[in-house]
Amino acid sequence: MAKQEYNADSITVLEGLEAVRRRPGMYIGSVGTRGVNHLVYEIVDNAVDEHLAGFCSHIDLIFHADGSCEVRDNGRGVPVDMHKQGVSAERVIYTTLHAGGKFDNSAYKVSGGLHGVGSSVVNALSEFMDISVHKDGRIFHDRYERGTPVIELVNGLLPVTGRAKDTGTWVTFRPDPEIFGDHTFRTSAIKSRMHEIAFLNPELTISYRNERPGEEEEALFHEPEGLTGYMKSLNAGKETVSEIIRFHGKSEGIEVDVCIQFNRSFEENILGFCNDIYTAEGGTHLTGFKNRFTQLINSYARELGILKEKDENFTGADTRSGMTAIVSVRHPDPLFEGQTKTKLGSADAMRAVAAVTNEQLPLYFDRNLEELKAIIGSAERSAKIRRAEIRNKANMLVKPKYSFDSNGKLANCESRDASKCEIFIVEGDSAGGSAKTARDRRYQAILPIRGKILNVEKATMDKVLANAEIKTMINAFGCGFSEGYGNDFDITKLRYDKIIIMADADVDGAHISTLLMTFFYRFMPELIREGHIYIAMPPLYRVSPPKGEKLYLYDDASLAKYRRTHKSGFGLQRYKGLGEMDAEQLWETTMDPARRLLKQVEIEDAGNADRMTGLLMGNDVEPRRNYIQENASFATLDI
Repeated sequence: MAKQEYNADSITVLEGLEAVRRRPGMYIGSVGTRGVNHLVYEIVDNAVDEHLAGFCSHIDLIFHADGSCEVRDNGRGVPVDMHKQGVSAERVIYTTLHAGGKFDNSAYKVSGGLHGVGSSVVNALSEFMDISVHKDGRIFHDRYERGTPVIELVNGLLPVTGRAKDTGTWVTFRPDPEIFGDHTFRTSAIKSRMHEIAFLNPELTISYRNERPGEEEEALFHEPEGLTGYMKSLNAGKETVSEIIRFHGKSEGIEVDVCIQFNRSFEENILGFCNDIYTAEGGTHLTGFKNRFTQLINSYARELGILKEKDENFTGADTRSGMTAIVSVRHPDPLFEGQTKTKLGSADAMRAVAAVTNEQLPLYFDRNLEELKAIIGSAERSAKIRRAEIRNKANMLVKPKYSFDSNGKLANCESRDASKCEIFIVEGDSAGGSAKTARDRRYQAILPIRGKILNVEKATMDKVLANAEIKTMINAFGCGFSEGYGNDFDITKLRYDKIIIMADADVDGAHISTLLMTFFYRFMPELIREGHIYIAMPPLYRVSPPKGEKLYLYDDASLAKYRRTHKSGFGLQRYKGLGEMDAEQLWETTMDPARRLLKQVEIEDAGNADRMTGLLMGNDVEPRRNYIQENASFATLDI
């Protein structure tokens, strides 16, 4: 075998935006639908930065019929004059990584796009990008194809194509199918994000228009109540135990805005934002808020005599039981962990939020003693359950060594390497039996469940933890359940890297999957956030042509496409359930890692996820009925 040389010739230098096209996931997180949406957010964030700087009041977001997206703002317009590199500053902004007006705090005091790669990355990953800059009474034009300029500059400057009566930047781009395949914009998530931005910026108006065939729609997002309106939206339909508490302040040059309200649930729902960017994984700003809030509640509880000298303090989970909170900071120079900005790492943000909370919250509590007592009452209720009911029930959850189940039905895998192991949750004895036979017993465990599990959104805690199927799952996974319900969740003890819901491809199967995801979302949300929850995709059909091998089809659209290209007769089998497949068929379609299809469950919008879970799975019938009636035309029916 020839020796491979490793020398200077082995070092590859990627010029310009080539590095972005070669490794897009490093910059936008994924090349799926989430990555496509991220392109929109990067351009919109630039317009929002103009608003934060005081120069933009209106943003237009348009999805054109040709698959492109256009973002218009009425800000100052990106600079078009000569840059020291010898070309228009606009050309530098859209073709150079880490170029922009967000590094020296002179053009922008706070910004969501501080990495300075947003515009150029979107340009690199777009089939085309068209720029119109309205500035100084003129319209300047530029265009790129896959990051490469196609407009010839005039003495290094952009050509002028008309007169402008306004100012601003108009950006139109179409995601490159070479990068994203057939993935397109998920406009429902984008609309939710635009609404979120409107809540965070009460003086900003965002108009939305979708011109794509079959999706035509217009909407206007303007929320003058700001975070107060956002809180009303998050807690709509829930029984609250406190008024909305709102406070803000500034510390160490960081602006802090917090909104809190408690409801009668045991759930904790805290949303964090930094410079209008949703930090899905939290960060230092949330740590500062949580720590100081817990300290304040314990201090007040002792001062009021609710906690006696011999009593232990409330835990953080106790004090936040039933809390919905929004913590928004405006930071001049934030440190994010990762380009997609999902976690804030700035230590000064923790100090600033703690300081403002410590200063402002007591001012409210001192004037609203009954509100304070109601919040402490929520902590007492949580502590009582934690110390009594949950402790007793948790003791019933025997910590086994890997082979157990109250019904003796868990078929565990042989490996103890969690990174390689996966567990299938299968409904029914028939499907469970096939799965046990089909599996690779080295790495695949099978956990059959009986029918539909308990709806945890409606049930009380004692009923949840007394449920046999839920106890079995908690014991099987080995990591406990979330801090809001027992404070013993430890994801490092998870025994399986993948937890796969394997249900029939029909309405009942969808309902079972929904009930299971509700359980994971409420009791083990970290499993979703860390990417451990999946949904198996069993086929709906098997076609057997007169000649050739059988073929599995996963939806009606695939069958219709097959029929268009295969006019001669062929055998067709419709699977009504997993139990109709033998072990070999189940393995090759649904369980074989080399051939199966899995959907990974993600939380893209925490606020909307919490709201929709409560709406669709909770006790309040009227809002659910109204939502179903309004959206019935969008449902996918199993015929």
